[in-house]
This record gives sequence, structure tokens and C-alpha cells, in this order.
Amino acid sequence: MRILEWILVLVTVAATVLMLVFPKHRAMTVGTLTALILAVLLHGLINSFRVQMIPTYIVTLVLFITLIIQLMKSYRNSRYVQSALKPNRRSWIKMTLASILVLAFSAGSIILTWLLPAFTMPEPTGTYAIGTFSQHLVDESREETKTPEAGDKRELMINVWYPVDQKAAQGLPLEHYPSELGEAISLVFGIPSQVFSYLDTIPTHVVQGAEMSAAQNKYPVVLFSPGIRSARFQSMTMIEELVSHGYIVVVIDHPYTSAQVNFPDGHAVSYMADPEFATSAELYQYNVEGIGIRADDASFVLDTLTEWNSHDPNQRLQGKLDLDHVGIMGHSYGGATTAEVLAQDERFQAGLSLEGGFWGSVSRTALKQPFMYIMSGGTAKSLEPDATETEKVAYPEFKPDLDRVMTSSLNDTYYLTVENFFHQSFTDISLISPKLFARGMTPEHNVDITRSYTLAFFDRYIKEEEQPLLQGPSSQYTEATYDTKYTKLRHQKAE
Repeated sequence: MRILEWILVLVTVAATVLMLVFPKHRAMTVGTLTALILAVLLHGLINSFRVQMIPTYIVTLVLFITLIIQLMKSYRNSRYVQSALKPNRRSWIKMTLASILVLAFSAGSIILTWLLPAFTMPEPTGTYAIGTFSQHLVDESREETKTPEAGDKRELMINVWYPVDQKAAQGLPLEHYPSELGEAISLVFGIPSQVFSYLDTIPTHVVQGAEMSAAQNKYPVVLFSPGIRSARFQSMTMIEELVSHGYIVVVIDHPYTSAQVNFPDGHAVSYMADPEFATSAELYQYNVEGIGIRADDASFVLDTLTEWNSHDPNQRLQGKLDLDHVGIMGHSYGGATTAEVLAQDERFQAGLSLEGGFWGSVSRTALKQPFMYIMSGGTAKSLEPDATETEKVAYPEFKPDLDRVMTSSLNDTYYLTVENFFHQSFTDISLISPKLFARGMTPEHNVDITRSYTLAFFDRYIKEEEQPLLQGPSSQYTEATYDTKYTKLRHQKAE
């Protein structure tokens, strides 16, 4: 809990005690009412209100109304009856019940804020500060297949995060997690989005409007494709880490498979649920088509970046993009997008899939680029023959597709399993609720695993720097284990 949230809870408990013990003490009532109003105002203005504190807000409202009534009665009694009336005998049963209720409501707020705390993001470890801007893109060469209107073109929203000098970022206001992330978490876990409305009060390490650093002439580029029902802000810790080490990171929201895509003109596109299919083969073909659309999105974004590198209408990226060193990564459906993009577009020189599938030509094509696949321990267990529960990623065709992709590749492949991870562990969800989602580790360690292996992979294959983390077990990350069957350094052998 934040300090002012603790103060509000303590003030409500103290106000209840004072109201019950001194029900007709006018000065005490005025003082209690003043303290209550000040606590609410300070909390609302500095921390902002959030759903987790609703039990305390209910107590506060009841206290406010009761104290106002008491105050009005005290003035009325002193004016007309004065001291003629004797105070009623206090009911200890009533006081006890009221106290229990207030304590129960206060405990409710404490538990809810404990489950969903106002967290602080881990610091990125690189030397650069981080800038960003968003951009609405329209691919005039493709029609949108999901829209009811014929002739609509495929629209995307992207964010570009780029390196900034630390001095240039000083004094600029920090960006916060956007509301779209709450919508995504709501869709994935079935929790009302209002529960996560406080996320837009959580500061990131990103500033807006800062000039790109001139420390390098140009910077390598990594595209990121988020998971289905997710948002381009799902993995801010990983994005910040890459940018702080000198990457330009471009993240794509894919309409109809992302949770909700908000466009500058005010219209929004929400996630469209998959239809029901009678057979696994029908669902598989549906996903082949869906991933094909996303892969085309990624190639279109790279086409756009290529244009901007020659002539950027925003005057931010022109000449700054090192398009000879471009990688791509994604989580879940975005991981499947990554694998398919590698199979279709050789401009992408390396790819990392965070527990994605293999739908499309990738299951029939030998990859030419380095490829890393990271699997959660939870999903790995669900693939075992005697497993009683099956993760959604473990569809019937997954294991043979995985085997073909990893064994037929013409370049280096890595297959890493992380114990205590589940499918959403690759996002920032462990920070949002450590008690629910950081399993067997701290939330900081959870996000550090993902961002460290991601950075190591791209530093090795985009920046061409040797990385000890890719060479075997790590004493720092004992949860992570390389599979010897699928981890092969073919390029090294070819040399």
C-alpha cells in the first residue's frame, strides 16, 4: 500500500473509534470530520483513487454521513434543548459490531492492495534513457478482412521506443502504463478491467518528446508482436531493457487479435473472439490465416521503417535506423508471428519466440536465421504424455511442428525452459500481482529472466557480441535450462 492509502485506512479506523466513544463531543466531531476530508483529498489528488480501496471508501462515506448528522444534531440540541437532555446510554453491542465491520472493510482494502500493489518498475540496466512516440499506419495494399465495411484498409497502431541521452531526459515527465493494458489483462484472466484502472498511475522510465541520442549514427531495430488479447504495452520491462542498451524497439498492435486498439481519430477496434471449430485441423487452418495476417503486418511495418529511414515525416528516425541489423520477437500468438515472419521475410535477421506456436509456412520451411524459443515450465509439463492439464499452446500439432522447426533449421537454434514460469510470465504480470503470478521467485527476478535472455540473444545475433548467457547453464538463473536436442550452434560449426 502507498503511504497515503495507509493513512486513509488508519484515519477511518480512528474516526470510527472517536465517533463511537465521543458521539456528542462537538469539537471532537469537527476535528474527526476535518481529518477524514483531508485524508481523502490528499489520497485522491496525490495517489488517485483505485478499485482496491473501495472497502475503505465505503467506510469513509458512511463515516462522513454519520459525522455530518451528529454535527447537525449537536447544534440543534445545544440551541433548543441545550443541556436539559441527558446522553443516551451507549450500546456496547452496537459499538462492537461497528468496530468489527470497519476493521473487516479496512482489512479488505489491505488485502486487495496487497494482491494488486502500486508497484515500482525495475530499473533498466543500460546507459540510455528511453523516448517514445505512437503512430497510426494504414496499409493501402491490403483490405481489412475482419471489418464489416467492404474496402476498408488494414490499419495498425505502433509505438516506437528509442534511445535518449540521460541529460536530455532529465526534467521531462515520465510516461505511465496506459489503460489498454488493463483491458488486455481483463480479457486474458477474466477479471473486470476496472480492477486495473490504477495502472495508469504507475510511472515507467519512458519520456515523450525527447530527441534521439546522437551517441551512435544509427541503432539496430527489434520488432515486437504481443500475444492474442494483449496489448503493445504488455512487456514494458523488456522493451525498456532493450532500448536502454541501444536498440530501437517497435511494437505492433494487431487489430482484432489485440485486446483493444485505440486510434487517434477516436475509433477503437476490440478483440474478436475465435469461432468454434469441429476439428483441430479446422482451428489449425484458421490460425494459419490469422498468423499470415500478422506476419504481413510485421513486414509492412518494416517497409514503413525503411521509408522513414529515407524520409521521416516526423523527423525522428530519418537516417537513424540500422536496417542491416533487424530482429523480431513476440509472445504467444506474437511468438507464432515471429516464427512465420522469419520464414517469409529474410530482412529479419534473428527471431525469438516466447512460447508461440508454429502456424504457416514455418512448419514446412527450414529457417535460415538464428532462432530462440523460450518455453515456460508450466507449459512444458503439460506436453508430457502423462499430463493431466493442457495449456492452450499445446495443441495437437504443436510438438511435431516444434520438432520440424528446431531440427530442420539451417542456423543456430536455442530452446530454453524456465521452471516456475507459466504462459503469462513473459509479460509484466508478475509485477502487477506478485502474490498471484510470481511463482517461486520475486517479481523482479521473474522479469529479469525474460529481459536478460532476450537482450543476450539479440546482442549475440544483431550486435554480434559473444554472450555467456547463451553458452550454457547460469548460476544467476538456475530456473532456466537449455534442451540439448533443440539447442544447436550450426552456424558455428559451418565456420
